[in-house]
Formats: sequence, C-alpha cells, structure tokens
Amino acid sequence: MGVARLLAKGWIVFCLFAGAHAVMLGLARGEAPADALQAVGICVALFGAMGLLFIAGFGMSSGPATPLLSRFRPRHLIPSFDDVVFVVFVAASFAVQVAVAPATIGAPAAEGVEKAIAFVVWGQGALVDALGLCALDGGRVFASAFAWLLAIIYVASALSRIGLTAGLLRLERVLRPSSFGPTLLAAIYGLLAIMGFQLLYVGSVYPWLDCSAFTDISGALLIGLAPLMLAYLVVAALTTLKASGPEG
Repeated sequence: MGVARLLAKGWIVFCLFAGAHAVMLGLARGEAPADALQAVGICVALFGAMGLLFIAGFGMSSGPATPLLSRFRPRHLIPSFDDVVFVVFVAASFAVQVAVAPATIGAPAAEGVEKAIAFVVWGQGALVDALGLCALDGGRVFASAFAWLLAIIYVASALSRIGLTAGLLRLERVLRPSSFGPTLLAAIYGLLAIMGFQLLYVGSVYPWLDCSAFTDISGALLIGLAPLMLAYLVVAALTTLKASGPEG
C-alpha cells in the first residue's frame, strides 16, 4: 500500500470518527440534531478536503509522471476485505463508546473483558491508572478494552490472508510504480508502528496527558480509534515487508 493511499484512508477515518463524536457532544449540550450535524459537517468537510488535497499533491509528486485521472480505474473505489472489516470495527468501537460502555460500568461481563485485555495489553493498565488519578471512567475503560479486542481480532484476521495481500501488492507495484522502494516503505511503516506500539500498547503516552484530555474528542480518539489505527498500520507494515521479499 502506498504512503499517499494509507494517509488518505487514515485521514478520512480520523475526520469521520472525530466528527461523529463532535456531533454527540453537541447533542449532549442540548443542541438540535440538525444544527449539530450542519456545524460539524461543514468542519469535517473542510478539514477532510484540506488534508486530502495535501495528500493528493504528495501522491502525484511521488508517483509516476502521468495524469491522475488517466491512472484512475473504477476498481480503485472497491475496498478490500480488510478495509471493510476495519471500517466495521471502527463503527462498532464508536457505537460501544457512545451507547454501550457508559451502561456497562460494574457489569461482570465488562469487567471480564477489561481484565483480559489488561493482561494482554500493557497500555490498558496505564490507561486505568491515568483515569483513576483523574477519577474518570464513564465507560472509558471498557471502551478502550473493546477497541483493543477489535484491534487484536483485526490483526489476526488480516495476517491469515497476508500471503494473498502481499501478492496483490506486488502486482500493483508493477502496474503503478512508486518512488518509494518496497524495502524503504516497509521500514517507514515499521518505524511508525514501533512508535505507536510504544505509545499505545506499552502505554507511554497516558501518564503525560492531562485529565482534560480524556473528557473531549482527543480522549475519544485515543481510546476508541487509536488502537485500531495502530493495528491497521502494523498490518500494512507486515504486508509491505512480505511483498518486498521473494515470492513464495
């Protein structure tokens, strides 16, 4: 997967997820649904278009010197199976954050999921400690545990098809060459994945955050979306690495 395409997908998901939470916050303040949707929709459209404009410029400058429209094919609009799973998981994480997690505080099933994820994901314990110091929960612990559970399932599912995905990536690289070599691209993705692993999976980022960071959109993104984004990046890094090696 090219850098520009990965950035574009991540930016779209980021904007939509943040916009959805902004709408929910507006509704919680008593705003009319139409007013909240209109105000947030304009911001999401502007920020999304601005980011995609820069990403498209980067993609055209780093790709082959041919017009963008001449390289476009209808099949480019068809998402892969992994992309569909990722979008479904992001939607499920959002739904749990806003509708399920606040009602599960103290529920035995929710506590079981939280303890299981805390045993596997070190960052979950760091988040619990940070929320405990701020006297915050409100379902955030379960929402984080559920997001990490989805992230683990996504990685396991994608890795079961990594050979096929890497083969398709090799074919795409032949048809659409990039200025980034496959080994360099795998190294870039791997470095970013290691940084995300340290900050999120290990939990190094949580002690540095103020309590206010967990009560606004930034906290919602960090808890509900960041684990899945990290999982997507890890899969992209491993797929690119496998595609950079000999076929087999």
